[in-house]
Amino acid sequence: MPAEAGQPVDYVIQVGDTRVPLNDMIGYPVQIDYDGIIRCIHCDRVTKKSFGQGYCYPCFRKLAACDSCIMSPEKCHYHEGTCREPEWGETHCMVEHVVYLANSSGLKVGITRASQVPTRWIDQGAVEAIPILRVATRQLAGFVEVACKEHVSDRTNWRAMLKGDVPETDLAAERDRLLALIADDLEQLKAAHGEGALQAVDERGLGLSYPVQVWPQKVKTHNLDKEPSAEGTLQGIKGQYLMLDTGVINIRKYTGYDVRFRVFPKT
Repeated sequence: MPAEAGQPVDYVIQVGDTRVPLNDMIGYPVQIDYDGIIRCIHCDRVTKKSFGQGYCYPCFRKLAACDSCIMSPEKCHYHEGTCREPEWGETHCMVEHVVYLANSSGLKVGITRASQVPTRWIDQGAVEAIPILRVATRQLAGFVEVACKEHVSDRTNWRAMLKGDVPETDLAAERDRLLALIADDLEQLKAAHGEGALQAVDERGLGLSYPVQVWPQKVKTHNLDKEPSAEGTLQGIKGQYLMLDTGVINIRKYTGYDVRFRVFPKT
């Protein structure tokens, strides 16, 4: 779901060529119907199963966007000349990345392309996020993240995130603490890759709020693969989840699915 930072975050959902303003739909009954067709988001081939959030299997096997180094950026092999798509690697991996701390369901570390701030933070349902370092490449961001994971989780508890159970955290203080803990690792990376390849930053954090009327007490999920219709009153949106009074649905999980999205008058 495309989104823009705001108070609260402003969401739309792309259904075919139509962009539906979702914030305006909160409080309305909605229905999502999956017609059984999945189309690869790269080649438009009809596929029985989606791989890597929207790809057919042949594309999943050949595209750089689906390589294992996307999930483990420290394993980037661009410099070895074996990138599946070197031009894609130039525009997506060999560009400035941000290593950050976020508070989604508690403190976590993450990385993203600099151009994806704050989109990445919104996708994770962060209520606050702050940059730690700016680095020259995705692989370097991966190396820093590996060092950080010795001290901070890199996971989000999505159920706690959707319940709104997010403890307050002083991200600026946590950034300073973490930089001190990984100081030796950073010096080694600078020695190997150049002093200017990693730059600590003193940037302010960004606070985010989400359009939620009612937080779920118990998180139940809709699965369109098992039950092709999901309906209920839209009570909120956070991360990439629609929160209905009947359960939550992760919209990103169904990228490439042919669906019909309907909104009904309030009863």
